[in-house]
Amino acid sequence: MSSLPATIASSMKPNNFDENRWVIQIRQTLDEELDEDANIPVCIFNVPKILMATDPDSYIPQQIAFGPYHYFQPEMYEMERYKLAAAKRAQKKNENLNFEHLVKKLTKLEPRIRACYHRYLNFDCETLAWMMAVDACFLLEFLQVYAVKESQVLPPRMSHLVDVTGRKSAQDAMVRDMAMLENQIPLFILRKMLKFHFSSSELADDMLLSMLMGFCKELSPFKMTEHLPNVQVKNRAHLLDFLYHMIVPESKELPAIVEVEEHKNEEDEKEVGSKTFGESSHVKQLLHFIYRLLSKLNHGPVRLLKRLLSKPLKVMVKLPLTILSNLPGIRILKQPLEILFSSVQEDEGKPENEDSSNNISKPPLVEEISIPSVTDLYKSGVYFSPTNGGVMDISFDHKTFTLHLPVVSLDVNTGVILRNLVAYEACKASGPLVFTRYTELMNGIIDTTEDAKFLRERGIIINRLKSDEEVANLWNGMSKSVKLTKVPFLDKAIEDVNKYYSGRWKVKVANFMKVYVFGSWQFLTLLAAIMMLCLTTLQAFCSVYKCSRIFHIEELE
Repeated sequence: MSSLPATIASSMKPNNFDENRWVIQIRQTLDEELDEDANIPVCIFNVPKILMATDPDSYIPQQIAFGPYHYFQPEMYEMERYKLAAAKRAQKKNENLNFEHLVKKLTKLEPRIRACYHRYLNFDCETLAWMMAVDACFLLEFLQVYAVKESQVLPPRMSHLVDVTGRKSAQDAMVRDMAMLENQIPLFILRKMLKFHFSSSELADDMLLSMLMGFCKELSPFKMTEHLPNVQVKNRAHLLDFLYHMIVPESKELPAIVEVEEHKNEEDEKEVGSKTFGESSHVKQLLHFIYRLLSKLNHGPVRLLKRLLSKPLKVMVKLPLTILSNLPGIRILKQPLEILFSSVQEDEGKPENEDSSNNISKPPLVEEISIPSVTDLYKSGVYFSPTNGGVMDISFDHKTFTLHLPVVSLDVNTGVILRNLVAYEACKASGPLVFTRYTELMNGIIDTTEDAKFLRERGIIINRLKSDEEVANLWNGMSKSVKLTKVPFLDKAIEDVNKYYSGRWKVKVANFMKVYVFGSWQFLTLLAAIMMLCLTTLQAFCSVYKCSRIFHIEELE
């Protein structure tokens, strides 16, 4: 999508607006640019406001600006001399590189450059071309550090900013800025620059690929050692796009975006909720269990209780469920019994494949994934294992009850990188938001410092921050998402974990006690009434029969 020349913007001012000139400029713009850039997609976006509001410093460059969005901010002026020095060295090193000639070539590419940016660029053609040329020279010299051999020496002006080991603080700040969505320049400009240094486009692309692969390996939080994706330079829009496709490789198996349909899902939930108790037999299960338990006991006063209660229990078991559920006392037990017996009945009555396929088509209804924390999962029997792959290799093993997660390395730049990858994924929106869903998963399972410490001890998190508390704060701070989508393989793993966790009797009893015993006065009242009834019955029994003889208790004289 092309932008109008800067002259149109000046002509539209109220004081000197010229309608004829405006029409002429519009006509020229359409004639010159429409055919050339109509099929070029926007790739450098504005960060969505909902994300920008959470942490502006993660999206606005602090030290160096690339491209037109933040170029003329005063705090960026300090780095301009280093950019110009890099441009001079590039021109001196290559006799074929003449900046005037390069700028003229970039001027011809002005419509294509403008088409890459989502925001209107209020610069004239020549200013934009010079800006891109200087930025590209500095960026290429910086990226050479990541493809540099031991025998090569960095330029003196660059050596105090960058080193091969990546330990300079200024280098951290620049790397952080380079990863920002609004701080990108198109990769085709870098390719155009490298063609002056190499005899063919293939050699130029190979050199650029070597630079970008080295840079992204250092920049990526995921230390992937297996199945490294084959990312083509000519198919990538900019540096952040290259990094994103290294972490989330393109896959034909991923379906298109499935957006949330809240009203439809709410109606489905209501229908399921209304049928749950009507189609179940939880109360009958309880009564059968009590009857079987009493039938096995035949000692002391139990023999009398069996005679008194056996017939009423048989009658209650044979009663229709609708009548049984409305009996005094049983009605209070209705909802707790559903919670206690539901998951077992569902597991027995539903095939595993059918349950999974039905849930895959339903998108999530909440922003943060509903999943227990790492500590709670481990206490319930879930194990955690690091995998050498990336986010596409997340899975849950039913046989070993193991959740496989990629190894992620966290340092001072990771928060910025993660946030900008999420922002870029949300803006390009050509498929499911895989990376966003991963960050939501990590946000869901990490609640406290203990959770972060546990994953660090298991080798899933490599912590280069100051403490485990900073790790927990990093993940918990990434709770905002632009759009809720369904990612089949990730949501399948989350669903399997939740299914295993909720099916554990330890968890079911703990939740039952918390909600319906300690948190329900009705249940406590019923329990007290039953105990009083039992004690009263025992007292009446002992008044007729000698309990001391039955229970073998010596009477006190």
